[in-house]
Amino acid sequence: MADTPDKRRVAYYFDPDVGCYNYNLGHPMKPHRILIAHHLISAYSMLDKMHVLRAERASAETMTRFHTDEYVDFLSKVTPETAEELTYHGSRFLVGEDNPAFEGVFEFCSISAGGSIAAANRVASGAADIAINWAGGLHHAKQREASGFCYINDIVLGILELLRTYPRVLYIDIDCHHGDGVEEAFFTTDRVMTCSFHKFGEYFPGTGQQEDIGKGKGKGYAINVPLKDGMTDETYASVFQPIITKVLEVFHPSAIVLQCGTDSLAGDKLGCFNVTMKGHAACVQFVRKQNIPMLLLGGGGYTVKNVARTWCYETACALGVEDTIDPMLPYNAYFEWFGPRYRLEVPENNMENLNLKEGYLQRTLEKTLEHLGSLPCAPSVQMQDVPRESVGAHLGWRLEDEEPQDDLDKSLAQHARFVYKLQEPDAPDSYHPPKKRMSIITNQSLDQELPQWHEFDLCSGTTGTDRKTRRRFFAGDGAYDENWPGVDEVVEVYGMGRGRKNGVGEVMRRGGRDEEWED
Repeated sequence: MADTPDKRRVAYYFDPDVGCYNYNLGHPMKPHRILIAHHLISAYSMLDKMHVLRAERASAETMTRFHTDEYVDFLSKVTPETAEELTYHGSRFLVGEDNPAFEGVFEFCSISAGGSIAAANRVASGAADIAINWAGGLHHAKQREASGFCYINDIVLGILELLRTYPRVLYIDIDCHHGDGVEEAFFTTDRVMTCSFHKFGEYFPGTGQQEDIGKGKGKGYAINVPLKDGMTDETYASVFQPIITKVLEVFHPSAIVLQCGTDSLAGDKLGCFNVTMKGHAACVQFVRKQNIPMLLLGGGGYTVKNVARTWCYETACALGVEDTIDPMLPYNAYFEWFGPRYRLEVPENNMENLNLKEGYLQRTLEKTLEHLGSLPCAPSVQMQDVPRESVGAHLGWRLEDEEPQDDLDKSLAQHARFVYKLQEPDAPDSYHPPKKRMSIITNQSLDQELPQWHEFDLCSGTTGTDRKTRRRFFAGDGAYDENWPGVDEVVEVYGMGRGRKNGVGEVMRRGGRDEEWED
């Protein structure tokens, strides 16, 4: 850590290929915004003041530190032409229109995740006090499906790297949307506190109410601050600063991850706040003053020129030179995009601030501070040296990509799915109640519930099965058939029920035999 805040060592991660990807024509998410922001940062001569690095792209194996093997395998194979078949007519992995299977989706994910992982390692090693990855911050991605324009959750992967070194990590989210993917990942641990400031109420993703505080060992360590339309700089600072101050007092984080989603800016195409560029950057400045190792990540933001302006200015804030840069934009390759004023600013508009009505904001602040005050002292954890490679790789058990699984691997995988009910994402004993998906574009609920997959159909790839049919994982040419019988019926089809239906757990306990068999 630097001795003084004015001499922070800043690492800046950028991959020049990141701006080459396109979700599809007319899609709100534009990866090109990261390249535009980079040109602005370069035009202001800030690159000379940082360690500019190009991160190694994350491998599929690295992504499975959080995401399931099946999902990562799917991302590595899917193309626009095969999406309909591999998603089983849009019922799995990519649901709705928010997350298209665009060309190069896996490479885009590897750039985003690789940058955040490398940034986390840079900070954890002590080589930098602040690390920036504007290609990261994709906080909606779930363990086994995409959500809200996010395919791989680089934030979770980055935090997992920090936890190798630091006992406690604080995650702060100033995106207009709730950081649901990160919260869910650390919902049951006290080593990561998640703190999200977001719009709540008939708004994507539909989660993040103030009563959601974590569960089990992590109860109390998920902080949600639900806000209403029209948040201004003053009202945002009036809740952000006292809450973060109290969080630091109670939690004592060893490192901070700040997600700087810019859809909370005034005039954003999908946002509903009225925060200016300087009001948004004030959050970065406030956290930087705490003199704690920090990761700065991107996130949402759908008015491209405002995204570029804000991330450029927040890079200056990380360097501590925001007071020295000229508000009149220097010439750059995208200079014409910033007309007619050509200034480094995002002004507010005349939107009404609904947070001030009936004392809503004050009640929300008081309730959050009261909750934080009830937490015990900062949790401790026994730290030990963690190998930098997996146990399997260290012992030489790592399978090459071209080496297929043998029959025993497949049999054990299928057995685990049934025993641990992995085919039931919303099992009754899970801590999240079943919820309908929402579209981030329309903020409307989708018709489909969270998936209840028919594992026999998905694994075999055919409906013409019998007792001798060999299961073929991820190689089926069949399509999803909603009329395919449920698991209980499948048990009977496979001859394990002999005229009556049995629960899967019961069948697995008996090894597929009738109770009368032992007699």
